Amino acid sequence: MTDSAPRSHSARPSAIAWPTGVSRPRFGVWAPVWGPFATRHYPGDPFDASWDLNRRYVIEAERLGFDATLVAQHNLNPNGDDLDHLEAWTGAAALAAVTERIEIIAAIKPYLFHPVFLAKMASQIAEISGGRFAINLVNAWYKPELERAGVEFADHDERYAYGTEWLSVVTRLLAGERVRHEGRYFRISDYVLRPADPAHTPRVYLGGESAPARDLAASSADAWFINGQPLDVVAGLISDVRGRPRERQPLDFGLSAFVIARETEAQALAELDRFWKLTEADAADLANLVANADPKAVMFHTFERYPHIGTNGGTAAGLVGSYDQVAQRILEFGDLGIELFMLQFQPAETEMARFARHVLPRVAAAIGASPARSPELVAAATGTATDEV
Repeated sequence: MTDSAPRSHSARPSAIAWPTGVSRPRFGVWAPVWGPFATRHYPGDPFDASWDLNRRYVIEAERLGFDATLVAQHNLNPNGDDLDHLEAWTGAAALAAVTERIEIIAAIKPYLFHPVFLAKMASQIAEISGGRFAINLVNAWYKPELERAGVEFADHDERYAYGTEWLSVVTRLLAGERVRHEGRYFRISDYVLRPADPAHTPRVYLGGESAPARDLAASSADAWFINGQPLDVVAGLISDVRGRPRERQPLDFGLSAFVIARETEAQALAELDRFWKLTEADAADLANLVANADPKAVMFHTFERYPHIGTNGGTAAGLVGSYDQVAQRILEFGDLGIELFMLQFQPAETEMARFARHVLPRVAAAIGASPARSPELVAAATGTATDEV
């Protein structure tokens, strides 16, 4: 594991024989809390967002050697409010209780929970998990979720100002501090949470690619999640955030991606083409989702530039191809500084197992065996001259 990996309360090892003495990327899976990741029309893969599926899927991910799972938070399913959606924080607590090694990352929208009460929930799940719990701060983009509940959907930059103050309160409470806070949004008098474990507070992942999101990631997060995009774009994003003010240990980087891996590139591209045809039936749902999204949310403008299958950039990250090609692209992203790959598959259980069986061993075999795959992009991401790589 990397130095930033979560503490485990179990001696159970990863199923993959990773080389010792070298850093290596971590691999996570999105929990299927809103159902299938790409389309509701894939043959033999019916809609399912149940606790039973999520429990089974995350336990199997742990058994296969995955390091983390991301539990997305929505009260309403963005694909349609008549569709099921597993609640993130009760689901994360339950997952923490039935797993042993895998990191549980629960997304949170600050406007939905007062920071004092959210911090208590996070502290308790961290204890249940034995130190494997983390927070993914997202400042909301789906307007009906708040507006229909009578909660104001504030302007984009206002939400980030709120989220910045909210996070400062949460992290201080999780660190065991007795908090006295007089701010723009919160007034807190002599509040302390027990039990507390300051040595193992939940990590903070931050999602969002706007300028305020990048500033908040650089100043206050432990890791920044990037939506799936081409290699050169990701290199530029990493370089930008690394150049912003930070007074903490170096920031880690995660990348979301939808994987289509097959024995040959032709087979993978045929499956990609199949997905494009199947998603035609989802066009109305997607149009409704976009119509209800914050028009200032950067990710939707990014998605227009990079069409993709899956969510959060999906196949735009380029993890589509033969097993060797997908492993190679992972190594290239790793060279840029991507520490955690948060992956989507469909059908979820079948394709997750395929990735673990065919791609993870190829990545493990290559770790430490070759120099940087894309020296120019590495230089761009790290701010070093190419001839120094």
